Formats: sequence, C-alpha cells, structure tokens
Amino acid sequence: MSGRLFVISAPSGAGKTSLVKALLEREPRLALSISHTTRKPRPTEANGREYHFVEKGEFERMKAAGDFLESAQVFDNYYGTSLGQLNAQRAAGRDVVLEIDWQGARQVRLACPECESIFVLPPSRDALRHRLQARQTDSVEVIQRRLREAVGDMSHYREFDAVVVNDEFERAVADLQRIVHGAVDQYAPDREALQPVLRNLLA
Repeated sequence: MSGRLFVISAPSGAGKTSLVKALLEREPRLALSISHTTRKPRPTEANGREYHFVEKGEFERMKAAGDFLESAQVFDNYYGTSLGQLNAQRAAGRDVVLEIDWQGARQVRLACPECESIFVLPPSRDALRHRLQARQTDSVEVIQRRLREAVGDMSHYREFDAVVVNDEFERAVADLQRIVHGAVDQYAPDREALQPVLRNLLA
C-alpha cells in the first residue's frame, strides 16, 4: 500500500522548516522528501540533509529529463522535488512530507490529487518581519523583498486543504500532528477563527 503524501507550504519566515523538523521528530512514520535547489547552503545546512544543493546547469538537465515531480523559481533560485525519490519512499509504505512553496504545491496537487496540502501562516506581519530579521542571514533589502513577496504568497491560502497559524510553536506542531492523523477538515481555510489573522496579513 502506497504511503500518504502531505504538502506543507508557507511564506518565507513563517517558521515552516522548524515546524516540519519538529513534526518529523514526533511522528517517526513520516519521511521528508529532500528537494533539490540551486540556492547556496546556509551555514547550518548540509548537502543531502536540508536540500540537495546543485548548480543551475545540473538542475536544468534534471528538469529537462523529467526528473522532477514539481519545480519552481523562488526569488532567484530554483527548487524541485525528485519524482524517483518520492515514488520510492511511498512505494515502501512511508508517509511523505513535501516542504515546498505554493507554486510547487499547485503542481503536486494536479499530479497527485490524493495528497493533503497544508499552508502555514504567521500570526501577523510584525511577527513575520521579526522572524526574517532574527535569521541574520539576509540583507535589509532582501528582507523587504521577502516581506513584499510574502503577501502574494499568503493570498494562495485558499488553495490548500488546511491552514495552520504558527503563533505558538508547540500548538502549531500539535495542529500539524492532528492533521496527519486525519483531522484535516477541522483546519479548513475558510473557518471563522482565521479571519482576524487574515485581515492583518492581507489588508
């Protein structure tokens, strides 16, 4: 029996990577699909752990060969999900998490309509700005660009099966756990409790 597929997306700075890491630690049955990217690794990242870091030419070769389930350009870098790796994990019965942007998530939903997609929102624009600044990896100009792009990214939340607000980290992780255990309908993107957050983020 093939494993289930969960797609988790968020704007830059919403805390998606930390949430996914905590989710995987608490749900050992889940496996992470490691994406390929042309982005340079950050100081804390290792090739093959957070991403498969490749040059642009290698990425383009793989894309032309049909090696990616989905691929997208985010800022000035390219990201893609290895179709072979994902199929092997699911064929072995593992439930797999894809941590990708909304563009990639849209492609995955078309190719794998059985997947369950989750969008992570920050609690406010101020919180998003603070998290981007706290990284201390980007210039002021890059942070401003990411904030502008985030508003556009967040406008796609309705496309997802579930929405989680990363206000309190432990609660957000617990929300993700409930979703992977079958409570996806409780986190529908149009639920009334989301509206105050959305007004702050998308106004």
